Amino acid sequence: MVDVVDAATRSRMMSGIRGRNTKPEMLIRRLLHRRGFRFRLDVRELPGRPDIVLPRYRAAIFVHGCFWHGHDCPLFKWPQTRPTFWREKIARNRANDAKALAALAAQGWRIAIVWECAIRGADRDVDALIERLDAWLRSGAFTLFEARGPRAAEPLRAPR
Repeated sequence: MVDVVDAATRSRMMSGIRGRNTKPEMLIRRLLHRRGFRFRLDVRELPGRPDIVLPRYRAAIFVHGCFWHGHDCPLFKWPQTRPTFWREKIARNRANDAKALAALAAQGWRIAIVWECAIRGADRDVDALIERLDAWLRSGAFTLFEARGPRAAEPLRAPR
């Protein structure tokens, strides 16, 4: 399928996509802050540069976009244009994610991943998500993956 816009327009559109301060990330930050959690943002010294770092709890939270991290959910769809490029790009992103999570775990950091699909949509219960994050932070459990779909592996769930 041919792209509906020219290369310059597509480049401008893609450059407008942010990697920091996204709407899902801002929502999670706002709700955590409202519950009294204090955190640091985009800590460059940590592997993978987590979106939210809570040093007091030795916890790192990643807020992943379903498209950019290749999540198997209804929000993710393979692009029709340049399929080889996108498959390689998303495979690289997944590999980088796995490497960063392993490095963080090796350093003793607790890790949570919040997927965009857990936040977006009218049927999503963001309050329940924040409750789970709150419980996870206070529980001491090592990991929490909040997601929907087949890749929603949750090795250690926080108590509800």
